[in-house]
Amino acid sequence: MTLDRQTVIDRLRSVKGPDLEGDIVSRGLVSEIFIADGKVFFSITVPAKRAQELEPLRQAAENAVKSLPGVKGAMVALTAEKAGGGMGTTPPPRPKPAQQRPAPGGAAAQAGQQPAKQDVPGIKAIIAVASGKGGVGKSTTAVNLALGLKTLGLKVGILDADIYGPSMPRLLGLKGKPETADGKTLKPMEAFGVKVMSMGFLVEEDTPMIWRGPMVVSALRQMLRDVAWGELDVLVVDMPPGTGDAQLTMAQQVPLAGAVIVSTPQDLALIDARKGLNMFKRVDVPLLGIVENMSYFVAPDTGKRYDIFGHGGAKAEAERLGVPFLGEVPLTMDVRETSDAGTPVVASNPDGVQAIVYRDIAGRVRTHLEAAMQNAADEAPAIVFE
Repeated sequence: MTLDRQTVIDRLRSVKGPDLEGDIVSRGLVSEIFIADGKVFFSITVPAKRAQELEPLRQAAENAVKSLPGVKGAMVALTAEKAGGGMGTTPPPRPKPAQQRPAPGGAAAQAGQQPAKQDVPGIKAIIAVASGKGGVGKSTTAVNLALGLKTLGLKVGILDADIYGPSMPRLLGLKGKPETADGKTLKPMEAFGVKVMSMGFLVEEDTPMIWRGPMVVSALRQMLRDVAWGELDVLVVDMPPGTGDAQLTMAQQVPLAGAVIVSTPQDLALIDARKGLNMFKRVDVPLLGIVENMSYFVAPDTGKRYDIFGHGGAKAEAERLGVPFLGEVPLTMDVRETSDAGTPVVASNPDGVQAIVYRDIAGRVRTHLEAAMQNAADEAPAIVFE
């Protein structure tokens, strides 16, 4: 049997729609179907308010596709957005439930009606490394930060959440596919003593990921929760660049203990960095600090310093916003060369100047992370039984 779009559609006709009315194909609930390397990706349109209730529907569709010959895996998302699959109409709206009384505590409490963030078993803290735009060295910073935290004696993992441009396989020199522990849970890959999961392990490097936001969020959720991470002190999440729907939803649904913002010194990059800072503030994620990447360049032949992108802009911005400044990372040839070679500088040249800078940043991140977690514990309400 050839694994193609029509084969998947035919199998999905066996999956009943919401309330067992028809099937999900005839009701027009299935998005365009993407197949790569034996893995099938698609979304199912459902009413937003019923997403949690209809999780068994998503699981049934995923299991149905996984049972097809030649299918190595399936990733299925529930979305309230019309997926544009051209396969029918959206499901009829359900009657609105009776209005509830506003939650105490004002607008913030009412906005808090979204699903509560669930901890990931075995992981003590999850931190995001983010940027307001691409091209500022966020992924290089994330991987060297993770390795720096490991040098402090912590058990560390990295989740490459940049679905559209996963960098961790190349940055860490990892190849191959992750194994499954029980047919459902993936085993993370490992490099330099750090556990790693990335979409780059599941799809070939040159395969374009033409996905809508809900599918990206679902993929991230599965890479976070359907992976056998084991016991970790810190999971570093290399976030997608920017502040779009996927990034905001990730920040809202993942129990982030804090966020690190990466920027270059120039004004235009700092404008975008502010957007990242404001996004995390909006969803009450503690800001662990700002890193100024490509802070300056030292010519390897003369030792002369050049402030190619300006200098000190991120530090000044951190002071203006009252956010910790984590450090300046110089632009050097060896950071680029070791990153391209899959041997990050903290691991390949631990005594070098750049590795020392990253380890210092890791130390500050750890300090601010511990303070943020302590503040969260102090602010937790006490439950008294009488």
